[in-house]
Amino acid sequence: MTDYVPPKVWTWDQPSGGTWANLNRPIAGATHDKVLPVGDHPYQLYSMGTPNGQKVTILFEELLAAGHAAEYDAWLIRIGDGDQFGSGFVEANPNSKIPALMDHTGDTPVRVFESAAILMHLAEKFDAFLGPKDQRAEMLSWLFWQMGSAPYLGGGFGHFYAYAPEKYEYPINRFTMEVKRQLDVLDRHLASSRYMVGDHYTIADMAIWPWYGRTVHGQAYDAGEFLDVKSYTNVLRWADELQEREPVQRGRIVNRTGEGFVEERHSPADIDAVLKG
Repeated sequence: MTDYVPPKVWTWDQPSGGTWANLNRPIAGATHDKVLPVGDHPYQLYSMGTPNGQKVTILFEELLAAGHAAEYDAWLIRIGDGDQFGSGFVEANPNSKIPALMDHTGDTPVRVFESAAILMHLAEKFDAFLGPKDQRAEMLSWLFWQMGSAPYLGGGFGHFYAYAPEKYEYPINRFTMEVKRQLDVLDRHLASSRYMVGDHYTIADMAIWPWYGRTVHGQAYDAGEFLDVKSYTNVLRWADELQEREPVQRGRIVNRTGEGFVEERHSPADIDAVLKG
């Protein structure tokens, strides 16, 4: 129960509280001047190894493993420090969210923002990981299912279960129900499909795995037991298979800090050095 009554007009007069509260604001645009660095490769990725960031680095590593000319520089954007509000990053992504990609393969650099847009841009450029043409609609449906569903998992469940300043039963129950429904959607689908599109490994798998694979592996918000993730056996089978892929192992550690991770990636050797210890 709460005594809160919404005002007729909302005003931004106090912080929202909880983890990341200092980054929340009801306006867009840059807060400071900061030019983005540019490396030697055709693709310049500005990101952080969150689930949304991992989607793109996994695809880059899959493209490289498949023999495509997809060399890239991956620069760390420290969202906790507000790097995403620097003028250079805002030019690359006016929404101030990671990841953002600058494609320098043509005469004029092209910006691409939103993780699914980046995945589509690269997959179409190399004609790879799109699945058969007669199943393109199925692939796109699952790709955009993830884009529409993840905010409930991260911004909804994750916020109220792990990051909010206080625990409230109603929002936790509300978002837990939705996350479990989403896991059930995946589990039912993967009961008869090796990947999201039959036997075809696509960017839909790469988009879904960093969010829901991490969830069923018990790594999301320390909520594995709470969500009873072991009951989603088909999702676990799929998540385990993807985790064993070398490009996935390489991509998932990029733009992350600490032991076992690669803060910035400028050549394959940067990842090799970490994985080989």
